[in-house]
Amino acid sequence: MQKIALVTGGSKGIGLAIIKKFMAHGYQVFNLDVVHGDVGIFKSCDMSDLEQVAATIKSIVNEVGRIDVLVCNAGVHFSANIEDTNEADLDRVFSINVKGAYGAIQQSLPMMKQQQHGAIVVIASDQAIIGKTNSFAYNLSKHALASIAKTTALDYAKFNIRVNALCPGTIETPLYHQAIDKYCAESGADKSQVHQEEAALQPLGRLGQPEEVANYAYFLASDDASFITGSLQTIDGGYTTG
Repeated sequence: MQKIALVTGGSKGIGLAIIKKFMAHGYQVFNLDVVHGDVGIFKSCDMSDLEQVAATIKSIVNEVGRIDVLVCNAGVHFSANIEDTNEADLDRVFSINVKGAYGAIQQSLPMMKQQQHGAIVVIASDQAIIGKTNSFAYNLSKHALASIAKTTALDYAKFNIRVNALCPGTIETPLYHQAIDKYCAESGADKSQVHQEEAALQPLGRLGQPEEVANYAYFLASDDASFITGSLQTIDGGYTTG
């Protein structure tokens, strides 16, 4: 029987790499995103709209009858300190990053409980572990995702459902380049210089690649990680070590 994986925000970057990884291992993968994706089975879904999330996941369950893996990857970035973060900014970040994961997990759990197995991987961030400047709302949301992984792992271990948070550091994705482009446009900095400086901040001397995160996500969802649950797994080139 073909295994089924759901990936939120899978049309580009880390999410796209995750879809490709699971498909390479024989999974049928559904991509829940607002941006159309050409890899996997695309389902248009605004993760900040819990009614849409519920309807989309219920339709998938009705179609295929199972959910083996859920990867909560959808998210947005926002740079600002607490004074410069207004209520609308905070709501937007939490609606997608936190409420989206909450909705996807909540709707997937009944099927996983029925199956008596399932693996959930929450894509958090190194900011689930450390603080960074000008990152009030984003950092807060990533700490919340770590909490979701821990508490859900404890609550659903009796159903053989594992939940882990994967915490990437600086990964070279379209989101990374958008952030660098915005910074350079506002500051007048040279992008190539900024890129080199970002790489130099990592103990391994380079940025991570989406495929490396995808490999780790697949491992956490696989039987090779059958005794791992409730954990925060870093993939950050050593950045959070110090």
